Amino acid sequence: MGDTAESITLESLAASIAKVAVELDIQEAKFVTLEGNTDIFYTLICGAFIFFMQCGFAMLCAGSVRQKNVKNIMLKNLLDACGGALGFWSIGFANAYGTGGKFIGGSTDKFFLNDYGGGAAHIDFFFQFTFAATAATIVAGTVAERCKMQAYLLYSVFLTAFVYPVVVHAIWNGEGFLSAANKNPLNGVGMIDFAGSGVVHMTGGCTALVAAIVLGPRVGRFYDADGKILSEPFTFPARSVSLQVLVWMVWI
Repeated sequence: MGDTAESITLESLAASIAKVAVELDIQEAKFVTLEGNTDIFYTLICGAFIFFMQCGFAMLCAGSVRQKNVKNIMLKNLLDACGGALGFWSIGFANAYGTGGKFIGGSTDKFFLNDYGGGAAHIDFFFQFTFAATAATIVAGTVAERCKMQAYLLYSVFLTAFVYPVVVHAIWNGEGFLSAANKNPLNGVGMIDFAGSGVVHMTGGCTALVAAIVLGPRVGRFYDADGKILSEPFTFPARSVSLQVLVWMVWI
C-alpha cells in the first residue's frame, strides 16, 4: 500500500514538473516575441526621431536665408525626403545592405524591396532611410539661394541611390572593406561608426563642400554686379535666428 502511494506521489510530481516545464516554454516564447516586438517598436521610434530632424534642418535653413527665398529652401528640404526616398528605396538600400560584395551589395533581394517585405523589414528600411535623408539634407543650407530646383532633386536622388550607399556598405555592412565586422578589413583595421558621425555627416559635409566649390558664393556676396571685388563682403540678413536654434532641440 505504501509503495503504491509513493508511486502515485512520484508520478504526480513528475506530471507537475512536466506541466511547469511546458508553461515555462510558453512564457519563454512569449518573452522572445515581446522582446522582438519591443526591438521593432524601438527602431520605429528612433527612426521617427531621426526623420524629425528634417523639420529642424528646414527651420535652420528658413531662418538663415532672406525672406524671398524661404519657400524655395523649405521645398528643397521636402525634396530631400521625397527624392531621397525614391533613390534609397529603388537602388540605394540594396547597394548599402546587399550581400556578396565589399564595395557595394551584390544581392538583388533589396532592390525596390523585392524580397524584403513584412512589418519588421519595412521598419528596418525606414530606419536606414532616415539616415540617408539626413545626409542629403545637410547640403540644403550650403546651396541655399543659388541652386535650381531640378538640379537639387537630381542631387537628392543621386546621393541616396549611389554615393551614400557606397559609404554605408563600406562601414556599416559586415562585408564592407572598412567594417570592423569584416574578417579581413582594409589593412587589417576595421572601423566602427556607432551613430553616423562618419557615414552620415562626413558624406553630407564632403558633398556640401563640393557643391559650394562648384556653385560659388551667392551673387553680390563678394562681387558687385560688374564682377568687381567688393571692399567688404556683403552680409545677407538672416530671416530669423530663433528658427535656426530649433535644429538643436530636435537633435537633442
